Amino acid sequence: MEDLQLIIDLHKRAKRQGPGGAEESHKAIDLAMLNPSTQLKIADIGCGTGASTMLLARLLNAQITAVDFLPEFIEVLKTTANNEGLTEKINPLVCSMDNLPFSDEEYDVIWSEGAIYNIGFEKGIKDWNRFLKPEGLLVVSEITWTTGARPSELEKYWVDEYPEIDTASAKINILENNGPMKPVLLCIGRLRDSPFLTVVSLQNQRPH
Repeated sequence: MEDLQLIIDLHKRAKRQGPGGAEESHKAIDLAMLNPSTQLKIADIGCGTGASTMLLARLLNAQITAVDFLPEFIEVLKTTANNEGLTEKINPLVCSMDNLPFSDEEYDVIWSEGAIYNIGFEKGIKDWNRFLKPEGLLVVSEITWTTGARPSELEKYWVDEYPEIDTASAKINILENNGPMKPVLLCIGRLRDSPFLTVVSLQNQRPH
């Protein structure tokens, strides 16, 4: 518990609790072709203190369920939403991402930046798929190798930390082998000098 509190104290004042930033979020919105005038229902899973939630609320005509299992992060999100006048667009929810209280086909978009690794990429896309409407869209970012070979020390560290780490092509294979699925946005682009890629692939259709 003390270790968890240290992590909370370390990260709750940060703008984001994972890789990426506003530029990457903007790019994902553009690639997903989300129309700002279309009314959307979005779940932001693993929202942290709400950086992506706020950006989605500012840019889109959306009702957003912002999910994180840490109450301290959700409290920061609530304060920010209130300060920015966005409370009517955001429903904060303290909940584990592997036990979501959503109905089948409830959301137009499920959004998760830098968080799906907490339950694993394959489990996340399988579990969350049913919460999307027939033409809904899943948008996630995932830690992904940018090269076919790495220094052994680096590879060992990340394999120990996250056994599902793999190349972008392997992630695409997971999507192809777990169909039929709702559309998934898989953006592939280096995030600065880290081994992260924002992973998202466009399949079928998306909300207009």
